[in-house]
Amino acid sequence: MRSVTYSMNISLDGYIVGPDGGFNWAEPNDEVFRFHIDQLREVGVHLLGRRLYETMLYWETADQDPSLNDDQLEWAALWKALPKVAFSTTLSAVQGNTRLLSGGLAEEIERLRAEPGEGDIAIGGATLAAEAAASDLIDEYLAVVYPVLIGGGVPFFPQHERRVDLELVETRTIDSGVVYLRHRVTR
Repeated sequence: MRSVTYSMNISLDGYIVGPDGGFNWAEPNDEVFRFHIDQLREVGVHLLGRRLYETMLYWETADQDPSLNDDQLEWAALWKALPKVAFSTTLSAVQGNTRLLSGGLAEEIERLRAEPGEGDIAIGGATLAAEAAASDLIDEYLAVVYPVLIGGGVPFFPQHERRVDLELVETRTIDSGVVYLRHRVTR
């Protein structure tokens, strides 16, 4: 069965977006960007909330940007080809290899788990991940931790009303103090 993984860049104090709504503190250098490309290769489908979908929309046409380097072009090609599902009640249309759903996250995850396919079911966006976590649908948390304290904003971990035990599966220092942590939910 395919795993559901929640993965984001986070600050050391646990936020994916700062108090000002920015995330420029998480701009990847070349080694970190290569790491993200390798991670994307393991994804079979990506579920996104509206805000993350709108942020990632750039990559649907990024291959037309003459200023991109080879790694960025590779990321753009992988992202463009990847099947995606955007969850939103306000969007009326989506672009590229993306389907739009207005609800039914648990049903969509169960449908994707049941169908044949390779690669993880990635989930991105704090609000969507919180909904999945509340329904106990997340199998792994993948955090790319940047050595910065931003003091507030949108937290990576959703607020739980229950305890969630995790097992450390992998850890790696990537570059410049950026650390990758992969934890599996123990049930």
